[in-house]
Amino acid sequence: MSKMTKDRHVFETLGKARVVVEDGKVVEVGSPLLTYCRLWDKIRGIRELNEREIKDNIEFRIRDFGMCTGDRVVEMDTFVGFGASETFMTALRHGLLDSTVTVCEGAGTVITANPALVQGIGARLSGVIETTPIEGIIKKLKDKGGETLDPPRIKQTAGLQIALEFGYKKIGVTVSTLEDAQHCRAISEHSVIFGVHLTGISREDAEAFCDTADLITACASPHIRELAKDKALLQAGTAIPIFALTSIGKDLLLERAKEVDEALLLNTMKLPVLPEDRQPRPLV
Repeated sequence: MSKMTKDRHVFETLGKARVVVEDGKVVEVGSPLLTYCRLWDKIRGIRELNEREIKDNIEFRIRDFGMCTGDRVVEMDTFVGFGASETFMTALRHGLLDSTVTVCEGAGTVITANPALVQGIGARLSGVIETTPIEGIIKKLKDKGGETLDPPRIKQTAGLQIALEFGYKKIGVTVSTLEDAQHCRAISEHSVIFGVHLTGISREDAEAFCDTADLITACASPHIRELAKDKALLQAGTAIPIFALTSIGKDLLLERAKEVDEALLLNTMKLPVLPEDRQPRPLV
């Protein structure tokens, strides 16, 4: 009897370290590009990004919400004040979007109109580079109103096309490459494109990305921070800022702001606002 193929998931996370998980076990951890990220310091008390801390965190996520396993929790509420999944969750709740196209490990591209599901998929997940299907995750997603590609895989352009075929008009889609951003814009002029996982992007690609997307996370990119001076209409957060680049992007962040429990400061000023002690180190 032949040995069954392992499920395998490749992430770039916690300083863009390459992490491989097979059958629910961390089997490979690469060196991170960053030594410090304010977000992980705040959320998990990680003062220095290194291979041991990264392995511990991924193992914690596997235990805590079943990442990369059939025990995966697929619906969640707010994790951070402003994030891609939180922004899309709020936009779905209030009708600014009627569907989203995001990525989940064990399933690939997922189309859904369920706010709690889009948040559950993305809230504690980052940088899924490769994934193989996990039947338990896909079943849970479908039970909660999520559709996957056939066969399941990561392909955001195909997910956007399917969402349009389903009859959705106001579709939010996360993309992590310039090619995907431009192809999604070509497919749908009115989709809301959210650039994510962009640490290490080149200056040329960052410029083209900012000309294409509606929203973009700066991650640890010095280029996106620099381009925000001329291109951003609104900034949310100061450590890992999200920039609205279009009026619809601005609408989504302002709508999200209404649901943030903490006190907020709204003010007019030159962007970006980047306190030095809160930035990732190094910027790449």
